Amino acid sequence: MAFEVEGKLHRIFPTEQKSASFSAREFVLEVPDGNYPQLIKFQAVQERCGLLDSFREGDRVKVHFDLRGREWNGKYLTNLNAWRIEGAGGDPDNNKVATDENFPNDPFPNYTDTPPSGGNMEDLPF
Repeated sequence: MAFEVEGKLHRIFPTEQKSASFSAREFVLEVPDGNYPQLIKFQAVQERCGLLDSFREGDRVKVHFDLRGREWNGKYLTNLNAWRIEGAGGDPDNNKVATDENFPNDPFPNYTDTPPSGGNMEDLPF
């Protein structure tokens, strides 16, 4: 499943060598959500760890990611695996794009995450 979200890079962690053949790098994106911004942790794995090298904390970016889940020792784990990061927010100095050339640029070209117009989003029961 492919998704995308825009926000501000809140924290970038160094690359960690998890095993002899596996490396991962985590980062946190601050996403506006009304009065309470959400801090969402993503990970980049293997050669995609370098996607973050051209960005700094505080940069506005758009992250393209896959949602992954698995079971391990009776626990269920969910990962947000980033495969493309690009500058966002209309800042001309932030038009950098970091991507893996082997992955399709936009698997859902007509997809938008904009809510339908005409509804009051404040009447949700939670």
